[in-house]
Amino acid sequence: MPAAVDHVQLAAPPGAEDLLRASYADALGMTEIPKPPALATRRGCWFAAGAVRLHLGTGPGLRPSRRAHPGLRVTGIEAFAARLEGCGVPVTWDDALPGHRRFHALAPVGNRLEFLEPLGGSEV
Repeated sequence: MPAAVDHVQLAAPPGAEDLLRASYADALGMTEIPKPPALATRRGCWFAAGAVRLHLGTGPGLRPSRRAHPGLRVTGIEAFAARLEGCGVPVTWDDALPGHRRFHALAPVGNRLEFLEPLGGSEV
């Protein structure tokens, strides 16, 4: 039985590592983490923020998804959206999920990301 999500892997085109670093580290405020030695020769980069882990794989035939996406819970969603917009990442607000404030953004290589914050302590 699954106990937790360890990480989410997203796809990116070959050679996008520098763009990924600028987006995920600089704009999102995540930290690039080293891969284990057995995986270090593989393309892409890994990022973390608290318990959130995102692996960005790069290579031929890998394409970002504009539909499938991770939903990342944030605190201070208004300030976080302003941070992204200040880094040139447009956000699209969506009020369709009851009990949450949320928005979507496209990372520079085209992956869709959802950011949400429960309202009033809701955990749904």
